[in-house]
Amino acid sequence: MLKLYQNMPQSQKIHVMIANDQTLVREGLATVLSRQKNMEVIAQTGKLSHVADYFRKHHPNILIMDLRMDGKDTFAIIKQMVEEFPSAAVLIISSSEGSEEIYRALRAGARGYVSKDISDTDLIEAVEIVSSGRNHMSPRIASKLAERMNKSTLTQREMQVLMLIVKGKGNKEIADQLSVTEDTIKYHVKSILSKLGVADRTQAATAALLRGIIHPQDL
Repeated sequence: MLKLYQNMPQSQKIHVMIANDQTLVREGLATVLSRQKNMEVIAQTGKLSHVADYFRKHHPNILIMDLRMDGKDTFAIIKQMVEEFPSAAVLIISSSEGSEEIYRALRAGARGYVSKDISDTDLIEAVEIVSSGRNHMSPRIASKLAERMNKSTLTQREMQVLMLIVKGKGNKEIADQLSVTEDTIKYHVKSILSKLGVADRTQAATAALLRGIIHPQDL
């Protein structure tokens, strides 16, 4: 059932839910936010599988969550929460600053993205901005997103080729696995290097991992 949130009166507290599978991080965030007179942490969970149920039960104004919980990505749950509760805000706070991950999180519907090393003051500001319906990113995150937006998007086939490059496969091995000619793979590799702005296959593999285009767990 679709639920709509009304704009919150300024006198009303911001109800916060925190989803993070690291207990110390989760409790640390809760401690900082609970000290604010205009904020109240009403729910916490360390399990990705609990996020949707907790959200439906507690109806927070803002969901603060790590980008990867239980070793899995959270893009699907972000999209699910935004579709079911279109006026609720999702703020990603993560140690992952790969430009592709930032892009995918915002595309899924997150309103904000900040680093785990954010200061208490900046965290409070981010929560207030995002819960008011505006988008928020730290300057460093915004710079990385701009870098991602300036690159052409890899095609599905190029993603397949890049994954195999990261796995250490040569052109012939990739061609055999994808049932195409080696010349076709050479063409895709050239396009991948250009789009990633790198000079060779090693740099492409490094960039894919650092930018979050490919995750080590997927290899």
